[in-house]
Amino acid sequence: MNLKVNRADARAVVNERQVPWAMRLAQLLTLSFSILTAVLYVSAIPVYYKVLIERCIIQGCGNLYPALQLPAEGFSLEQFALLFVLIDVLFTSVFYITSAIVLWKGFREPVGLLAVIAMVSFGTTFPSLVMAAYEGAVFAHHWFMVVSMLSWISMSLFLLLFPNGKFVPTWTRFIFVLIVIVNVMQLLYEGQMWEKLHIPGVLRLLWYVSSTLVLIYSQVHRFRNKASTSERQQTKWVVYGATIGIVGFIGMSALFTPGLNDGTALTYVYLNALLNASLTAIPITLTLAVLRQRLWNIDPLVKRTLVYGSLSICIILIYTVTVLYLSRLFQTRDHYVVSLLATGVVAVAFAPLKEWLQLQINRLMKGRHDDPYAVLLELGNQFTQPQAPDAMLNAFVRIVKEALRLPYAAIYASVGGQDTLVASAGSPLHEQHVMPIIQRGVELGTLQIASRSAGEAFTAEDNKFLDVLLKQAGPIVENWQMTQGMKLLARDLQESREKLVLAREEERRQIRKNLHDDLAPKLAALALNVATAQIYVEKQPEVAIEMLADLRKVIRSTVEDIRTLVHDLRPPTLDELGLVGALQERIALLSKPAAKLAGQEGAAALDIQMYAPEPLPSLSAAVEVAVYRIVTEALVNVVKHARATSCTVNLEVTETRQLQVEIRDNGAQFASLSASPVPEGKGGIGLVSMRERAAELGGYCQLDRPAGGGTRILAIIPLT
Repeated sequence: MNLKVNRADARAVVNERQVPWAMRLAQLLTLSFSILTAVLYVSAIPVYYKVLIERCIIQGCGNLYPALQLPAEGFSLEQFALLFVLIDVLFTSVFYITSAIVLWKGFREPVGLLAVIAMVSFGTTFPSLVMAAYEGAVFAHHWFMVVSMLSWISMSLFLLLFPNGKFVPTWTRFIFVLIVIVNVMQLLYEGQMWEKLHIPGVLRLLWYVSSTLVLIYSQVHRFRNKASTSERQQTKWVVYGATIGIVGFIGMSALFTPGLNDGTALTYVYLNALLNASLTAIPITLTLAVLRQRLWNIDPLVKRTLVYGSLSICIILIYTVTVLYLSRLFQTRDHYVVSLLATGVVAVAFAPLKEWLQLQINRLMKGRHDDPYAVLLELGNQFTQPQAPDAMLNAFVRIVKEALRLPYAAIYASVGGQDTLVASAGSPLHEQHVMPIIQRGVELGTLQIASRSAGEAFTAEDNKFLDVLLKQAGPIVENWQMTQGMKLLARDLQESREKLVLAREEERRQIRKNLHDDLAPKLAALALNVATAQIYVEKQPEVAIEMLADLRKVIRSTVEDIRTLVHDLRPPTLDELGLVGALQERIALLSKPAAKLAGQEGAAALDIQMYAPEPLPSLSAAVEVAVYRIVTEALVNVVKHARATSCTVNLEVTETRQLQVEIRDNGAQFASLSASPVPEGKGGIGLVSMRERAAELGGYCQLDRPAGGGTRILAIIPLT
C-alpha cells in the first residue's frame, strides 16, 4: 500500500515538473524565434532601401512592387524610397511592440505565446521589406518563407482557439488541418502554388474567402454559445480588430488594381499607408483581448466605427458621383469648378447624413431609446384598438423588446398573492433586470428584461426610456388586474349560485324527508285511529273515549312537530315581533332557567340587557335569521358555561352600513381561559355555526376575551 502511494506521489511530482519545463521550453522557443526574426528584419532595412532606389520603384519587383511613375515635380526617388521604408517599418513596429507587451504580461499563457508568434510573423512578412531585401539570400529568404507560412497558420490557430484554447465548434480543427496543408504547399512551391498547379483564380478566391469566414464564424459561434462574460468581451475585441483589418485589406487591395489608380508613386504611398493602418487594428485589439485587463465596453467604439465608416463611404460616393456628373454636364477638363461644386454638395450633405447614419446605427445596436415619442405613439395606436387586457400586455412587452433590441421582456403581476408571468416576448438568454411597475403608489407587478449581451449594462438613455415605458405600463397592468378581479368575482358568483341551488335542494330534500318519514305516518295513524274510534263509539263507548284521548295526545305531538319544522325554517317570532322583539322574548325565556340554576348553586342571578337602535333599519330575512341565531346561540353558551352575572347584547348600525352585534359577559369560563382570541375553527358546534352564518352573508364572527375579563362575541354583517 505504501509503495502504491509513493508511486502516485512520484508521478504527481513528475507531472508538476513536466508542465513548467514544457512552458519554459515554449517561452524560450517563442523568444528565440521573435529575436532572430526581428534581428534579420532590422538588418534588411538598409538593403530594402537600396533595392527600392535601384530597381523596385522604377522597374518593379515582380509581385512585390509594380513599376511606378515618378512625378515631374515633388518628391525625389530617394524620398519615395524613404517613405515606403517608413510605412513598412512603422507597420512592423506596431506588431513588434504589441508582441513585446503580450510576451511581457502574458508569457505564462499558451494562448499569449501563440499570439506573439502570430503577430511577429505576420507583422514581419506582410510588408514587402524582407522579401525584396533578401531575394537572393538563401538562409534569410527561406527563413522568411517559413515565417510567412507560420504567420497564416498561427493567426488561424489563434482565432480558432482564442480565448480558452479549445476548438469551437469541434469541426473547425479539420479546417485548420486544411489551412496547414495549403500553407505548407505554398512553402514548398515558394509562394507560387496556385500558379504552378494551374488552379483557377476563382478557386483561389473561394479558398481565401471561405477560410476567413470560418475563422470569423468560430469566434462568433463561441461568443453566442460557449463564452463566459469576460470571454465575450475578449471575443468582441478580437472580432472587431479582425473585421477592421479584413475590410480594410479587401478595400485597399481592390484599389491597387492598375485600372483603379493612376499608377504614380504618390498614389501607391497613400494606398500602402492606408492598407497598413487598417491592418494595425489586429495587433492592438488582439493585445487588449489577450491581456484581459481593463477591457472597457467596446460597443461605443463599434458604433462610432460604423457611423464614421459608413459616413466616409457615403461622402466618397457622393463626391465621386458629383464630380463625374458635373464633368460631363459642363464638358470640361478643368476640374476646379467641378471640385468646388462637389465639395459644396458634400459639405451640405455631411451634417444631415451623419445624423441619419448615427440614428440608424444607434437603432441597430441599441434600439429606439432616442425617439421615445415614436414608441409611445406606436403604443397608443396599439391600445386604441379593441383588444383584451392580455393582448395589450403582450403588445407592450413586444414593443419594449423591439424598441430596445432586447432578447427578452416579460411582465409579472400578483395573482392570488403570487407573482405570475402574464406576458412575455423572446427568450431570456442573459441576466435579467427587474423593475417595479407602480400605479397610484402601489406596486402592481414587475417588468423583467434581459441584457442585450452577457455583462452589458443599460445606459442612462435606456434607463430614462424604461422609466417612461414603466409609467405607461401601470394603467395597463391595473386594467388587467381589474379584469382578473372581475373574472374571479364572476367565478365566485357562479360558485355561490351553485351553492345556493344545492343548499335549497338540500333543504327541500330534508323537509320532504321530515314530511314523508315523520308527519305522513303520524297523519296516517291518526286517520286509522279515527276510523277505529268511530267503530267503537256505538258498541263500546268507553274504549272509544280512551282511544280519542290517545288520539288527542298524538294530534298535539304532531302539531308540535309541525311547529318545530316551521320554526327551523324561520322563527315565527321574527314575523310576529320583529328582530328586537324576538330577541327580547328569547332573553326573557332564558332568564328563568338561568335564575333557577343560580339559585341551586347559591350564586347571583344572571342579568341580561339588550341595547338596540330605535327604530332598527329594514333588514332582509337572511340577516334577521342570522342575527337571531347568533345571539340565541351565544346566550345559551353564557347560561350554560360562563357562570356570569352580567351579559349585554348590543346591536349597532355603523356608518358603513354594517350591523354590528356584540354579546359580552363577565363570566370566568368559556372556550379558553386565555386572553387571546379563539383560533378560527376552534370551539364547539355553536361557535362554528355562528361563524358560518356570518360568513354566508359576507361578514365575520370572532370570539375573544377582553382585557377586563369575561368573553365577547362580535359579529359584523354587511347590510348592502
